[in-house]
Amino acid sequence: MSKQPHKRTSGKYKSSYRDYYTLKNLVAIRTGSIIFLILNLILLILYYALSESLTRAQNFPEFHFANLLYICITPVFLIGSYVLIYVYKKQKRAHIVMGFFVFLFSFYIIFCGMYSSFIATSDPRNAMTLYLTALSIISVVFVFENDETIVLIVLAEILFTSLLYITHAEAMEMVYNQLISITLLFCFFFVSRYFYSYKSSYFMQLVDIREKNIDIEKAGAFKNEILGMVAHDLRNPIAAIETLTMMMEMEDVDKDTRENLDMIKTSCAKARGIIADLLDAANNENINIIETQRTELNHFIKSIINEWKVQKNAKNNIILISSKNQVFVEINAEKFQRVMDNLITNALKFSKDNNKIEIYLSTKNDMAILEVRDYGLGIPADMLPYIFERFSKARRPGLRGEQSTGLGLSISRQIIENHNGTVEVKSEEKKGSTFTIKLPKVE
Repeated sequence: MSKQPHKRTSGKYKSSYRDYYTLKNLVAIRTGSIIFLILNLILLILYYALSESLTRAQNFPEFHFANLLYICITPVFLIGSYVLIYVYKKQKRAHIVMGFFVFLFSFYIIFCGMYSSFIATSDPRNAMTLYLTALSIISVVFVFENDETIVLIVLAEILFTSLLYITHAEAMEMVYNQLISITLLFCFFFVSRYFYSYKSSYFMQLVDIREKNIDIEKAGAFKNEILGMVAHDLRNPIAAIETLTMMMEMEDVDKDTRENLDMIKTSCAKARGIIADLLDAANNENINIIETQRTELNHFIKSIINEWKVQKNAKNNIILISSKNQVFVEINAEKFQRVMDNLITNALKFSKDNNKIEIYLSTKNDMAILEVRDYGLGIPADMLPYIFERFSKARRPGLRGEQSTGLGLSISRQIIENHNGTVEVKSEEKKGSTFTIKLPKVE
């Protein structure tokens, strides 16, 4: 792509590339017209401020005439650029008038540089700076097709030859000047082609990135759809297994069978947790707007702790330590309970049965602060940067062999961020971990 980008833009992208660079050209005309007009207005102001010293300069009347001419013509291009940019943005495409306008402005700038060189001295090869500057600006800033560049060069050479005849240059001087002009125009052609290739390469990179992003979005949507379907369909057979297990428990069974039934129930509970993670991963992606309600956090956290003690049989002591009687936030209760369940599950997974799980609630400025602290295994320092990633490589089995999908913390962070909050972690191996959630308070 980088070696022959102009060939890449010759197919289906040629039209879109022309639209792309036409807008860039029009914006460059707008900027260039403003700069050129300001420069000429400054020269006009200097003329009135320093008229006595300036009028003694060589060819001053011609310079003054050219200055006034530029001040009159340049606003036409400035206004035209604004109009055509507006039309372009409305139609979302370029048309031939825009291309001709760009060509005309480029020729105008080349003419200004060339004419100023002739004003400086009747032998322009001694003062080619302005002519060279004009050609350099046009070749670098503006994008032209190959045939447009050739036409511009031919017209510039015709204009240069005409000015030489008008100044009645001698034959040898005319030859020298023509050689210099042809050399400059050849350089202009090659520089213009180089920047055309460079800019077309950049454009194709943008196209490739855009197309890849579209493919990634489609693949992501398809993946989420499949993930949601699979996870949803898995719930029915697991529910059936749990129902059969409960029915078997109602009968008289021996000790070994009872242990097997408990194992089945535990496995089903783990499977339901994995399915919930998969469904959250599929459903929460790209959902940044959630329904919330004003909730008092002390009461909310206490209800979660009671549920863990009663329904989930947590062997560890989970306690709430609050420095405020009432702390109100705007949350989606169902989703935020999912966050707390994930953090408590992680804390229990890497803690011994006699370890405490502490939940601290405090406030600072306009933020409510929740800290979930355990005194368990801790997280290795090299894993900390990755624990909030989806399907994180930092996932590892718990102390009792519990497996992880690597989704829980990723989902939790996404839910917290959708509540305009933040989550961070501090951990030290063999001393435990602290997950800190910050949420905006409400009155």
